[in-house]
Amino acid sequence: MDMKALQATFTSAGLARLAKDIPYIAQPSIRLTTAPGDEAKIAVGASKFGGQPDLPAGVQWPTWQNLPQSFIAQIQLADVHPFDEGHLLPESGMLWFFYDAQQQTFGEQPADRGGWSVLFQQAERLQRTPFPKDLPAESRFKACTATFASEVTLAQDPRLEIPHYDWSDAEQKQYEQLLSTFPNSADRAASHNRLLGFPDTIQDDMRSQCQLVSHGVTDDNDPRAGDLLKDVHEWQLLFQVDSDGHAGMRWSSNGMLYYWIQRSDLQAHRFDQTWLVLQAE
Repeated sequence: MDMKALQATFTSAGLARLAKDIPYIAQPSIRLTTAPGDEAKIAVGASKFGGQPDLPAGVQWPTWQNLPQSFIAQIQLADVHPFDEGHLLPESGMLWFFYDAQQQTFGEQPADRGGWSVLFQQAERLQRTPFPKDLPAESRFKACTATFASEVTLAQDPRLEIPHYDWSDAEQKQYEQLLSTFPNSADRAASHNRLLGFPDTIQDDMRSQCQLVSHGVTDDNDPRAGDLLKDVHEWQLLFQVDSDGHAGMRWSSNGMLYYWIQRSDLQAHRFDQTWLVLQAE
């Protein structure tokens, strides 16, 4: 669905007056769809979820609290470039995503930093890297292939996005109804793995959490909080990982992992500066 089609969707939903706010509440994203794969048949350097990562020579498997992290996915950026409508990601290279093998990192405390890893390098001299012997069996996910598509995402709470919010309660309820079946009812039951765009939030908006906790603040009454929250919209979703049956991934009670990054760090390709949040039902 492109922006023109989105305007038509708003009109058919009785929300034509709100189309003026689409630039604030709609963002392009890259949808990732997984399918079970045979590790031996997935080419080294291909985009994939789970299985064994293809790491550059000399790159060590990330650890956390003396335990190897779980390998989540590797994304060949040349694969996703045709779908990156905002040109936010590098045109080439590889991103690797890892997460706490014990799933005890939620992004709620400053001490959580280090419970996940995002690596970025040019995809050269790659070698399939076996699971470390001390990585628990339940933390070794199944290899899956990944395909990509462009997708429009909508904000779940427009009040946080629109500078001069003027929606009526009735319009807000109509928008929530639209969201519940967007882009269609069948899609809502599918896994939602994506790069960029707005997240599928399970609990509260995460940007204030990312901004405060990544700066060592856990209390909204902290005197530093006010100034920090001025930059809350600098945080951009980088990667959303759903509980995915194909890969055998389940985050708490059917939750999601969200890797966030500040726009300045994204532009500078400082992917080691991400902040991760786990949300669950």
